[in-house]
Amino acid sequence: MIMRRPLEAILLTLALLVVPAFGQGQKDRPNILWISAEDISPDLGSYGDGYAITPTLDQFATEGMRFVNAFSTAPVCAPSRSAIITGMYPTTIGSLHMRSKAVPPAGVKAFTEYLRGAGYYCSNNAKTDYNFEAPPSNRPPQTVWDETGNRAHWRNRRDRSQPFFAVFNLNVTHESQVRASEADYRRNTARLKPEQFHDPAKGVLPTYYPDTPVVRRDWARYYDNITAMDYQVADILKQLDDDRLTSETIVFFWGDHGRGLPRGKRNVYDSGIRVPLIIRWPGRIAPGSVNDQIVSLFDLGPTVLSLAGVKVPAHMQAQPFLGAQKRSPRRYAFSHRDRMDEAHDMVRSVMGKRYHYIRNFHPDRTGAQYIDYLEEMPTMKELRRLFKEHFNALDPNYGKALNDAQLAFLRPSRPAEELYDVTLDRHEVNNLAASPEHQEVLREMRGALDQWQKETKDLGSVPEQELRERMRPGGVWQQVAVPAISITPAGGRVKVILTSATEGASIAYTIESGREAHWLLYTGELYLDPGQVLRVKSCRLGYLESDEVTRPLGQ
Repeated sequence: MIMRRPLEAILLTLALLVVPAFGQGQKDRPNILWISAEDISPDLGSYGDGYAITPTLDQFATEGMRFVNAFSTAPVCAPSRSAIITGMYPTTIGSLHMRSKAVPPAGVKAFTEYLRGAGYYCSNNAKTDYNFEAPPSNRPPQTVWDETGNRAHWRNRRDRSQPFFAVFNLNVTHESQVRASEADYRRNTARLKPEQFHDPAKGVLPTYYPDTPVVRRDWARYYDNITAMDYQVADILKQLDDDRLTSETIVFFWGDHGRGLPRGKRNVYDSGIRVPLIIRWPGRIAPGSVNDQIVSLFDLGPTVLSLAGVKVPAHMQAQPFLGAQKRSPRRYAFSHRDRMDEAHDMVRSVMGKRYHYIRNFHPDRTGAQYIDYLEEMPTMKELRRLFKEHFNALDPNYGKALNDAQLAFLRPSRPAEELYDVTLDRHEVNNLAASPEHQEVLREMRGALDQWQKETKDLGSVPEQELRERMRPGGVWQQVAVPAISITPAGGRVKVILTSATEGASIAYTIESGREAHWLLYTGELYLDPGQVLRVKSCRLGYLESDEVTRPLGQ
C-alpha cells in the first residue's frame, strides 16, 4: 500500500492540491457530507479484500482518494466519537472510559458549532454517542446540530443555497447485527442478490481465529452486513445526485473504529483501530488516488473546518490533513483502551506506517476480559469453549483445540509490551518486543508514547471515581446558568445581546414556538423585529441545559 512508482507519487501530489482558501460567500464554500459505518475495518474490495462485495464503495474509491493508514483514537464507539466531535484526545478531556458521560474542559466544544457559526447547516442522522450527553434526553446540546434524528437531512434546510455539513451514520454493520436474530439478519440483508451472500467456506480467517463453523458463520455475516451497508451508501449518493449537488459536495466515507468481532473492537490491535477512509472531491482530488500518510480519525473535524474556510481552534489536538490549514503529516497515531463497560483496563498504542507498539499497563490481566455484551457474540462463546477444551482435555494428545496465536488473546496474562511489524504481520501474532533486532524501534516508540502521555496530560492513571468527582462533584449533574438577555431599541428593530455566566457555555435561541422549533446558535448581537417572542437557553457539553427563558420583544 506504500506508493513507490513515480506515476503514483505524481497522482498523490495532484490529489492534495486544494483551493488555498474559500471566500465568505455561501456559494464559495463546499457542501460536506460524512457517511460513517459502525464497527468495520478496511474490509472493502477497494482495499484489496477479495472476499468483500462492495461495488458502490469500490466505485466511490475510483472517484476519490483512499487513505490506507487511518486509525481511530479508541477501538470503541463512545470514546472514539468524543474525540471526533471535539478534536481532542479522550485521554486528555476525560472521555476515555466507555459511556462515562464526561465533562470536558470549558473551552472544548463540538467542532460543528464553529461550522454553524460560519453559516453551515449541520445535520446528523442519527447516532451521536459522544460520551457527554446529559439526561433526560441523552442527546447533544441544542447548539451542536441544526437537527438530529432519523429524519435529519441536508434537504431540511430552509435556504437551499446555504452550505451544509450532513452526517449519516450506518449501523447495519454494528457488532450486534452479526449476532442478530435470523429475522433481523434477513431484514438487514433483504436487498442482497443471491450471489452477494458470502459463502462461509470461502472466507479467509485471521490466524488468531479457530477455523470452526461458528466462527465462519459470524465472519460471513459480518461481510454480508458490509454489503448491505454498501447499498445504503448508494442510496445516499443517489440522493446527492438527484439534488444535483455531487459536483459541489466533498464526501467522506469512514468507519468509527475497527471490526465488530472479538479481538477487533475494544482492542487496540490493528483490527480494532485501523479504519477505512475515502474522500471524494470532484475537481479537487485526483480520482483513484491513494494516500499512505498517517491519519488519526479525530483529524476529521479540523479537516472539515479547513475545507470550509473556518479557522481551526488553537486548543484542538487534532490537525487538518486537507485544505488551506493542512498540517504536516503525522508520524504516529495514538490510541487507547480504558474501561470497557464493566471491564477495567489501561492500554496505550503507537501506530506507525510499519511498526505498532502496544503497552499493557495491567499485564496481569487477560486481553480477553469478560464483558457481558461481548460474550453474546457466538465467536466469543466459541473461543471460550475451545479455550476450556484446550486445557481440560484428559487425554494429553487431545488438548490441541487452539494454536499459539489463538491462545495468546485468551491467556490469563499478557506481555507488558508488544511490538508488531504490520507490513509483514497484519494479524499481529508475532510479538517482536523481545527481538534483539528490534530494540532500537522498541525504544523509539516507547519514548514516543512517554512523550505523548506527558504532553497530552494522559488521565489514564487517575482512578475513574476520582475523575468523576472532579467533573461532577457528588455525582450531581451541573446545570448551565440561565442566559441573561439585554434588549435595546435599534432604529425600528430590537437589538438583543445574550450572555451566560457559565464558563464555556454556548447559547441557543429561536423565535419559533413548539417542540419542533429550529434552534439557532447565538454568535453575536441580534437584530429582530418587535412583536416577536424570543426563546433562549444555554448549553455546554456534559451539563444539563439551562431552563428556557422566554422574552417578548417590545414594540
